[in-house]
Amino acid sequence: MSYLRFDKTLMTNLEESLTREILRTNRSGAYHCSTIVDCNTRKYHGLLVIPVPELDDENHVLLSSLDETVIQHGAEFNLGVHKYGGGTFSPRGHKYIREFDCEKVPTTIYRVGGVILKKEKVFVHHENRILIRYTLVDAHSDTTLRLRPYLAFRSVRQYTHENSQASRHYDEVENGIKTCMYPGYPELYMQFSKEVAFHFEPDWYRGLEYPKEQERGYDFNEDLYVPGYFEMSIKKGECITFSGGISSIDTVSLNDLFAKEAERRTPRDNFKNCLVNSAHQFLNKQGGESYLLAGYPWFKCRARDEFISLPGLTLSIGETEKFEMIMDTAVKCVYEFMNGELPSLKMTEIEHPDVLLWMMWTVQQYAKFTSKEAAKGKYGQLVKDVMNYLLAGKHPNLQLHDNGLVYANGRDKAITWMNSTANGRPVVPRTGYIVEFNALWYNALRFAADLLADDQEFVASLQEVYEKAAPSFVNTFLNEYGYLLDYVDGNMMDWSVRPNMIFAAALDYSPLDAKQKKGVVDIVTKELLTPKGIRSLSPKSGGYNPNYVGPQIQRDYAYHQGTAWPWLEGFYLEAYLRIYKRSAVSFVERQMISYEDQMTCHCISSIPELFDGNPPFQGRGAVSFAMNVAEILRTLNLLDRYNNQ
Repeated sequence: MSYLRFDKTLMTNLEESLTREILRTNRSGAYHCSTIVDCNTRKYHGLLVIPVPELDDENHVLLSSLDETVIQHGAEFNLGVHKYGGGTFSPRGHKYIREFDCEKVPTTIYRVGGVILKKEKVFVHHENRILIRYTLVDAHSDTTLRLRPYLAFRSVRQYTHENSQASRHYDEVENGIKTCMYPGYPELYMQFSKEVAFHFEPDWYRGLEYPKEQERGYDFNEDLYVPGYFEMSIKKGECITFSGGISSIDTVSLNDLFAKEAERRTPRDNFKNCLVNSAHQFLNKQGGESYLLAGYPWFKCRARDEFISLPGLTLSIGETEKFEMIMDTAVKCVYEFMNGELPSLKMTEIEHPDVLLWMMWTVQQYAKFTSKEAAKGKYGQLVKDVMNYLLAGKHPNLQLHDNGLVYANGRDKAITWMNSTANGRPVVPRTGYIVEFNALWYNALRFAADLLADDQEFVASLQEVYEKAAPSFVNTFLNEYGYLLDYVDGNMMDWSVRPNMIFAAALDYSPLDAKQKKGVVDIVTKELLTPKGIRSLSPKSGGYNPNYVGPQIQRDYAYHQGTAWPWLEGFYLEAYLRIYKRSAVSFVERQMISYEDQMTCHCISSIPELFDGNPPFQGRGAVSFAMNVAEILRTLNLLDRYNNQ
């Protein structure tokens, strides 16, 4: 039985099937995302969603969906599904679905009387092209297949509505047509692997609704343009491949291209392989540079997210060359920032004060997965340049104080990973001596000294600082209850029990002793641990708000006030293993198992952005989040190493 198979009972129950989403990407920014019954429930959903750099830096929905109709003896059976006002779904093609399987590629089996039709979808790697292969598995009489494209040609942040400016013009191309609704957009080529008849019947389908946007307090309806429909006969056993892309293709090659692309996919036949497949989807190659997207469907490349995610998404699954490829671009961004140059690349938020410290941690992971010599040879100069930059006080918002600690101003602008804002102000205004900044700083000082041990003058400058930083860290953050303050700014101390203290126990170099680390781990276990990650705030602390629901401002106030984050658990479990060693293995394994049910819900085979902090720990936010996938993969790798000792 397939690991990711959903039967007719689930598929025909829209309450169940509409909560499950599927994501496919081309590794260069384009994606296909919808529910497993192909009913779009978000404005971000679409069959072909691509970046259009000539317009802006957003993704754009060109082809929203493609409705299939099976025709036999003059009777039409529409397999599409769309939601309209009043809770109406029309057509109701989900009732014909017999099963859905996405172990290798997303595959839907429809049964209409004696007709069994199989639909499979793949994205072509590094090309803005979606392929759909239709196979008539069984039929007792002549069968016709009709396909009706729904076009949007709009940003994922907007909606399209019926208007007179939309172009109805199209040109015939080999086995299909090309069309473009608005100036500035690329032409959309819709072609087939066999000769097809296109019937021009332009119309607007009005009032489609997106319930996920309604839940989030946004506008939630739009109109979509349908230029007409394609029609062709299909014989029992025949395969017909549809191509939707922004360039023409030799249609004779479509069936072979589909088979080739399908063969390249990692089979999602177990928990780890699902995560590996998901890890590959975050790669984004643009203009000869390589990035990691922070998540789908709305995130771009963010510097902190990339450095935290990079080891788990590459090194943990044996993809060292991919790590180096992505780091090559990241290093350019780092030097642009340190040299005060205008950014020319697509990595955002590199100015945040902890980003360079996370970059040091990333290089540290590379040294552990390869060797210290390899890390020194490839990134030794980078490490020295970054540390000298920070030691010299050149960072605009990370200042080294005489006590060896680093200070950052976060009163008016969110500067940490807890970055939600409301009414232009940080919801959690963390400022001053911030606990994870200083844990990362101490770790960076010690790692740089170890990596470049033969540079005595450089090491001496680091040693002078970390010998002051260690006692200062303990004196500043450790309180009488055995846990760490979240931040300290003069007389202002945040006593909230938050997860940021866990980094001081998890990092390779820590200013805490073994007893102090255990105290931190124990309170995180007691107050913050859930089956779906580490809470961002203890239920015992003021302002606890664990449910990430409602309109935008309500969600902003809940974002880091009790919601649970899986990526934090990677560091927590690393700290747990450091303290309890082999006796902790079974506990860590149980924690990993708690994520496996996510492979069949929310976004199939991936991990969402966050979870509610209280039962039933519902997944929320972005459907696929890089840091979460990365840290679970890194934890699985840690487990393998402990089990193989």
